[in-house]
Amino acid sequence: MQHTVAILGEAEKGKFKTLYFLRDLGGLMDSFGSPPPESLGLYFAIQALLFERNLIYFRVEEEGFSEADYYAGLQTLERSTKVKRLSALCLPGVGDPKILLASKNLCLLHNSLLLTTPQDLHDYLTSI
Repeated sequence: MQHTVAILGEAEKGKFKTLYFLRDLGGLMDSFGSPPPESLGLYFAIQALLFERNLIYFRVEEEGFSEADYYAGLQTLERSTKVKRLSALCLPGVGDPKILLASKNLCLLHNSLLLTTPQDLHDYLTSI
């Protein structure tokens, strides 16, 4: 079974509110360009592709702060008929309990992991 990782992250270029289905680094670079400073979305995307995972990338305007973009991305992933099974959901930069709670339904639907960073976990734990 092929594993699929969905990432909601920042990027230099690419359309907003669009799911990108990627399988190689060339497609990632062509679609999104270089990573913005202090952004981790493309870093996690590269890792997923290097570990031979299918990748779904949803571009947000600013990691951790574009609340409306995160809700739109989560709804788009839930409603998409192309998304059969997610092994993991990655929301770099997100420590906001409201956004993480909204991601819970998607994770439960697909029985998937939520990938985070130590800093994001710290932000979450200190905000509740």
